Amino acid sequence: MTTPDPADRVLARASLAEGDPTGWFEQLYTAAARGEAEVPWTRGKPNPELAAWAQRHPGEGRRALLVGSALGDDAEQLAAAGWAVTAFDVAPTAVESARARFPESAVDYVVADLLNPPGEWHHAFDLVVEIINIQAMPRAFRPAAIASLAGFLAPGGTALVSEVAEENNEPEPGPPWPFNRAEIESVAQAGVRLVSLDTIRDGDRYWAEFTR
Repeated sequence: MTTPDPADRVLARASLAEGDPTGWFEQLYTAAARGEAEVPWTRGKPNPELAAWAQRHPGEGRRALLVGSALGDDAEQLAAAGWAVTAFDVAPTAVESARARFPESAVDYVVADLLNPPGEWHHAFDLVVEIINIQAMPRAFRPAAIASLAGFLAPGGTALVSEVAEENNEPEPGPPWPFNRAEIESVAQAGVRLVSLDTIRDGDRYWAEFTR
């Protein structure tokens, strides 16, 4: 018997067939809210590498932008470390769920699209965090997403980027579609430069740090 594809892959293929690289995120979150699907990247706890980084780098009120807020775990971790956090997701249901989970939160949870972000976010954040979101887009859409990501970073700020590493993973239908090293390095554009690029989790993921 053939194992059916998970909901995220079914929804992503249908959305991409219509030329929409992000519409399936809202469909997945609403299906999960009905108990009909699982959101594979929700963990119920912060990303451990981000949590460790935040412990070493208190925010002291500086502005942070989190790409792909999901259910809020990473955003709340950064806020607890003293960052003034804006966390966005393209899926309204994800944003509503994060607000409901953390009703007393200081995080500003907003709906926004990485492919068409608010203009006032340009060069506006001292910390920009992108963890396993852009890899859910096929390569044709990534240059625009990466350009937006680089554009958020303020002078002297830090961007943290982590994606599944193509070089150490077998090809799968996707999503996700793992990143190659050149794609990670391409965040270094328009005045942004690469500080460090490592692999973590026994080579499964890249972890890169950039500054402007």
